[in-house]
Amino acid sequence: MVVSMTGFGKAAGEFEGKKITVEIKSLNSKIPDTKIRLPHAYRDKELEIRSQLAAKLGRGKIEFGVMIEQVGGIQAPKINQELAADYYKQLVQLSQHINEKPLDLLALVMRMPNVVDQEKFEVDEAEWAAVEKLIDTAFEEINQFRQDEGAELEKDLLLRLANIEEYLEKVFEIAPQRIEEKREKLNAKFADIKNENNTFDQNRFEQELIYYLEKFDITEERVRLQSHIDYFRINLKSPDSQGKKLGFITQEMGREINTIGSKANHAEMQQTVVLMKDDLEKIKEQVLNVL
Repeated sequence: MVVSMTGFGKAAGEFEGKKITVEIKSLNSKIPDTKIRLPHAYRDKELEIRSQLAAKLGRGKIEFGVMIEQVGGIQAPKINQELAADYYKQLVQLSQHINEKPLDLLALVMRMPNVVDQEKFEVDEAEWAAVEKLIDTAFEEINQFRQDEGAELEKDLLLRLANIEEYLEKVFEIAPQRIEEKREKLNAKFADIKNENNTFDQNRFEQELIYYLEKFDITEERVRLQSHIDYFRINLKSPDSQGKKLGFITQEMGREINTIGSKANHAEMQQTVVLMKDDLEKIKEQVLNVL
């Protein structure tokens, strides 16, 4: 079964006046590349999330984010009154000691460390449990997206393989024409030699013909290319289909097609080989998206 590296999953919910949104996006990439955006309160969960992303999504360029919005009344930051009073007292004493007028000491106090608790730096277990449920839902969505995308990839790959097989059969039908054309050219060449020298070496003629028969023969390449195509199909249907493995198979297919092209020596046959190469390149592009 083909699974695409491209996907998107999103889940949102509310917990105690907060709207929590989880988003996961993945794109194709040859190497693992994971970016995680979390509120400060969830930072200690980053390693746990990173491990889940690697286990459930595998390869790809992955972006994961959790966003928090206040949907109820926004709570004002808490002021540590005892600490603020102590800061104020010390500043007054300092101003008296250095014989300076105390100007706007309250504003200065409010900027002192730990006077205002602006953010909650720890998340309780109940809140994190709610976030985990949303993460699981987002994973389900992105995996479904990848499977749907993979099904479309598989259709296109199978179409391209069928095209290559059709072109291969056409090439094999054209191939014998080259032998007849070469036979006629050799006959004409040896006839000219006979007319000029009144000699004709039948053995030499047969040796030349055998040389070209061996040089033009594409039977082995045809068999190997068909074998690679069949193996590609088997891997497409495999439960653990892998883009890297499919990529290696396309490389082998390319070698056989190139060899057929080098042996073509026939305009129509070479044109058909070009069509095979075009479909193979499209297969290579699509395989880059396979997980």
